[in-house]
Amino acid sequence: MASVMEAFNASTTSSPDTIRATIASTSGGNLSGVLGNISFFSVFFTLFALAVAYDQIQYWRLKGPLAGQPFKIPFLGPFHESVKPSFAKYYAKWLSGSLSCVSVFHKFVIIASTRDMARKVFNSPAYVKPCVVDVAHKLLRPENWVFLDGKEHVEYRKGLNGLFTRQALETYLPGQQEVYREYFDEFLLMTQEKEGKAQPFVYMLRELMCAVSCRTFVGHYMSREGVKRIADDYYNITAAMELVNFPIIIPFTKTWYGKKAADKVIEAFANCAAKARVRMRKPGAEPECILDRWLEHMIQSDRYRERVAKGEEIPSDEKPAMLLRNFSDFEISMTIFTFLFASQDATSSACSWMLQLLADRPEMLEKVREEAKSIRADPSKDVTLDMLENMPWTRACVKETLRYRPPVIMVPYLVKKDFYIAEANYTAKKGSMLIPSTWLSLHDPEAYPSPDVFDPERWISGTAEEQGKNWLVFGTGPHYCLGQTYATLNLMCFLHMLASELEWEHEITPTSEEIRVFATIFPQDDLRLSFSRRNEVAVGA
Repeated sequence: MASVMEAFNASTTSSPDTIRATIASTSGGNLSGVLGNISFFSVFFTLFALAVAYDQIQYWRLKGPLAGQPFKIPFLGPFHESVKPSFAKYYAKWLSGSLSCVSVFHKFVIIASTRDMARKVFNSPAYVKPCVVDVAHKLLRPENWVFLDGKEHVEYRKGLNGLFTRQALETYLPGQQEVYREYFDEFLLMTQEKEGKAQPFVYMLRELMCAVSCRTFVGHYMSREGVKRIADDYYNITAAMELVNFPIIIPFTKTWYGKKAADKVIEAFANCAAKARVRMRKPGAEPECILDRWLEHMIQSDRYRERVAKGEEIPSDEKPAMLLRNFSDFEISMTIFTFLFASQDATSSACSWMLQLLADRPEMLEKVREEAKSIRADPSKDVTLDMLENMPWTRACVKETLRYRPPVIMVPYLVKKDFYIAEANYTAKKGSMLIPSTWLSLHDPEAYPSPDVFDPERWISGTAEEQGKNWLVFGTGPHYCLGQTYATLNLMCFLHMLASELEWEHEITPTSEEIRVFATIFPQDDLRLSFSRRNEVAVGA
């Protein structure tokens, strides 16, 4: 009996340990089996699916009632459209609603298409600030004045206003004319080399406008070879200025080449500033370019402060109109770079379309020549500001070109803080890009009857001059284009001189009227032209 009970006790005493061991082995086997079935790829795809869902939900949250695609391509969005922008797709987007949207990579982009929506953005500095394009901070440098905001921007801008007065603009004209005549000879030589046949001229016009800008901004401190290098480098900078890019600069991409080119351009302008600083301190030095004039204002401000520090009583008429601090060569260089950025692409676009539109309408071009002859009968004489101000038809042709084919079709801004837009019952979230478009306001049939017709006469006998709210070519609000008068007069001078001295013919192709977007807009066929010397000019010579 005892043996039986001992056997029973022994078996019952070891039972819990056995059970626990059995359970442990079973549990361990199940867990390892479960973990064995969870592979790296299943975890990856689960996380990827969650990320896609989050990206889509974020898009819907930001989109709200705006016009736009109901679904976003995960993470990328329509990035391919940013790489190869299509004017037709932009136009469809503008027509889709006063506010529409798109999301590319990490950026949510809101497009303000109508006149009133565009003006609201331009005139809301408390909520938005210029960002140019997504990569611009890296190329132009984040400390560049163009990205300044509020009072700091206003004060900086005041110091630049003196560079674009009537007196200042008059001093820039001789250098501009010198460059134009050099390139007119280039136009003739290019045509002769092609035996009179038409060839693409968009790229030569880009180089020309770069050369004119450089002569206006930095004068003779940069050689012709230096200007050519700037023009070549600037093409890479423009190519990098896509609306939205990869968040980082990847080697051997457009943004990488653009950054390298931008660094070289800024260094070149800094060298020009150093040379100008030495020259403008010499007795009797007169300003010949924007760089000279800006340094002259700084030197005058320094001398005024020195006199005040010595305790002199200075008559009020001897105080500089604007007291400037002493900007470094690097600061000057960055500012000149933004001037080039603002002028070169826009004027290249405008003059390309202007030559095409007038060549295809010889009766309008003839009126330019008649006006030119009545004001400056001898084409070898210099053009003056008084002459340009008395050319209403030439001015009308320039303004109608800018309206009909506005070089800058969109102006990107960054939302600084949540921006409620009552007209759309929508709040643009902080960090979004908000982009006013100029196209629809400049093609508004109520402001410009028959807006898709090129008609310079509307600026003389029509009501085009009265449509100030629609005239958004140079923007509006606190960040309107500082050089708009300079740009208009520069284009007038170019058209007046070219029409006086050369003939040009345009070879019309099936894509001549189609629009190619490359930062600004150009004819799709790259503007096929040929040039010849005008007979009366040749005889006179």
